[in-house]
Amino acid sequence: MTSSRTVIVLKRFAQAIPTLFGVIVVTFLLTRALPGDPAAYFAGPAATPESIAQVRAALGLDQPLPAQFARYLQDLATGNLGQSISTGQTVLSDILTRLPASLELTLSALLLSLAIAMPLGILAATRQNTMVDHVCRAVVTAGVSLPVFFTGLALVYVFYYQLGVAPAPIGRLDFAYISPSPVTGFFVIDALLAGDGETASAALGQLVLPAVTLAIFTLAPLARMTRAAMLQVLASDFIRTARAAGLSRRKILLGSALRNALLPVVTTFGMVFSFALGANVLVEKVFAWPGIGSYAVEALVVSDYAAVQGFVLVMAILFVVINLLIDLSYTLIDPRVGFDG
Repeated sequence: MTSSRTVIVLKRFAQAIPTLFGVIVVTFLLTRALPGDPAAYFAGPAATPESIAQVRAALGLDQPLPAQFARYLQDLATGNLGQSISTGQTVLSDILTRLPASLELTLSALLLSLAIAMPLGILAATRQNTMVDHVCRAVVTAGVSLPVFFTGLALVYVFYYQLGVAPAPIGRLDFAYISPSPVTGFFVIDALLAGDGETASAALGQLVLPAVTLAIFTLAPLARMTRAAMLQVLASDFIRTARAAGLSRRKILLGSALRNALLPVVTTFGMVFSFALGANVLVEKVFAWPGIGSYAVEALVVSDYAAVQGFVLVMAILFVVINLLIDLSYTLIDPRVGFDG
């Protein structure tokens, strides 16, 4: 069974190769269509046309597009994502440095949204047209309609400027603290592993507002899907049979109904995870969070081709991995679902 699953996983990755190649082609062409000249930026404001031409030749930007693309593919084959002209470092090192910050923010927000959305959706489904149901609808409407940057700015204004209970939105850690030794890349976990509770508390304080901002955005579709899936399952014949057999309400809800309602919720969770990685761009700019989203924005401003291409490629790979994990989770939730379907 394990070997067959390994083969299927490899097959899924092989099926994703054409998609990744298409992403590479589209990203390469779109970055070349960006306004601005990276050679002029790299050469500096006092550069002459001759020095700009020399920089352009050194970067390979004087070559035809097919030649540039062939060179880019050769670099990718060796694991070389290029060098960022804005940071002076390799794109791979920049992404590996910033990716843990984005993942820490995204995973924290998703865990928070799941902890709120699923109980809220279940309660709304079991108490239709009550106050709980109305609250669920209001939360869903607010989460869908409020842009994440507006939510972030509103939280900063209320909890930092007005109430003073939140730290300044200056990134992952205040200047008074030293970053913990990297183990997982997540500041809160790494500080706890090092036994530094004060730094862990400070890192958690910096994480709260951006995580809540992103959680408000992500919990809306999760709560709505949980409510809809639970309503559909609770109206099923096997639930009526379970009630007639005298099973407890708790066992019916958590043992039968929720298990059968999880598949669409998990599917929605995979989509929400992808949306959250995209929404990170705005949240990171609002809270000065040093993740790959803010890195991509800074690269776009200066037409940093290599950095933008590396960011899009990494995001595409993350999407493929997330979708694969979602597919794998189906058989754990419901063994009746064929893994090779």
